[in-house]
Amino acid sequence: MTNLYDTITAISTPLGTGGVGIIRLSGSNCTEIIGEIFSKNPKEKTPITLHPMRIHHGWIVEDDHPIDEVVVLYFKSPNSYTGEDIAEIHCHGGLNVVRKILNITISKGARLAERGEFTKRAFLNQKLDLSQAEAVLDLIHAKTDIFSGLSANNLSGRLSEYISEIKHETFELLSKITAAIDFPEDVAEPPYEFVETELESIISKLNRAIATFSNSNLMRQGIKVTIAGKPNAGKSSLFNSLLDINRAIVTNIAGTTRDAIEETIDIAGVPTTLIDTAGIRELENISDETYVESIGIDISKKYIEESDIIIFVYDLTHGMQDEDKKIYQEIKTKTHIIAASKADLTDKKPELENTVIFSSMTKQGIDELKKKIEEKILNKNDSDNCDFSINIRQYECLKTAKNSLEIALDATKREELQDLISIDIKSALLSLDEITGEVITDEILNNIFDNFCIGK
Repeated sequence: MTNLYDTITAISTPLGTGGVGIIRLSGSNCTEIIGEIFSKNPKEKTPITLHPMRIHHGWIVEDDHPIDEVVVLYFKSPNSYTGEDIAEIHCHGGLNVVRKILNITISKGARLAERGEFTKRAFLNQKLDLSQAEAVLDLIHAKTDIFSGLSANNLSGRLSEYISEIKHETFELLSKITAAIDFPEDVAEPPYEFVETELESIISKLNRAIATFSNSNLMRQGIKVTIAGKPNAGKSSLFNSLLDINRAIVTNIAGTTRDAIEETIDIAGVPTTLIDTAGIRELENISDETYVESIGIDISKKYIEESDIIIFVYDLTHGMQDEDKKIYQEIKTKTHIIAASKADLTDKKPELENTVIFSSMTKQGIDELKKKIEEKILNKNDSDNCDFSINIRQYECLKTAKNSLEIALDATKREELQDLISIDIKSALLSLDEITGEVITDEILNNIFDNFCIGK
């Protein structure tokens, strides 16, 4: 177990060549450590007095040898991210120099921070509640503008505020019931009709938060869209057109694509992974020439099984042939879009209804196809428009709270003893407290922060 009173240090920027690298320290000894290695003069030690919220220019020096020209920012407790004294060293972003400065801070008494330890300390020092701490992780990993905005709302406290409103109403109801139980001669029991109405109102608000999970999870995990069809159907050309780059090799030779190619784009605010797959066809026998292609076909079928949406592509100039029909039979029960390619080469009409006719050469139908994909994605999102998001842990806490309140509601309708009803209402409050971290176990806490990177 690590000591939460240690001064910790870590690199807070991605490793690699860059303009700036940042080494962050937090703890009571961070100013002392900075004082030992930070100097105005690169050739000899000239101490610099750190002032909070100011930029200090100088050099990191080790044994009177200059390491790098830097600026240092100092945030005095409690006005810092962690609630402790924090110092940030902004140096040049070369891999060697950043690691060198990190090692110097460790040699002067700091300990390398664990994953998420800076944010964990912010939570423990009440600078953030648990839902805000989790929002930091979502904000770092957000792949679209919409999810980034929802994560920022959570970080600003929007989810916490919504949960606090529900907790306040729940606590008020529990207080009325408890007062009547503890002081029966002075306080009358609230009418069962009143309790029922209050419980239904609270459950309704819980349902609204629970309904956001589908959308939140979709934006967090993203969605897979696989382009499938037989060889030379126009799949790779469509893949390139949707991305608006030449990502996949396109030739007239059947079986050019031997492996799946993936790229992620933003569609309807959801990170959408487009997958170009090898053409599916029946191989009469597996030879040295067709062995690699057969592996590609197996991979294509695997992606079709695992994907959320299938774009089934066939060549409009040839029409739906037997191989196309076999592939379509395999995918028609899944969420899919039918797309007929090479519209610039023929006037034929598609055999199937709701087919998008497109040409990768002229870009005809590409915008319509993008809209179809967007419609399919939005159909998978059945939540209303909330200005916050929830993760799987918060979702489970909300469901547990709702279940407890539904038990209490059922007991209320049967007019059972109100002290028994109060037990389930208390259970609901405990579940809601888990969301913001008033009630939390070490196991859950460690599991949350283990998902962070070192330096955050």
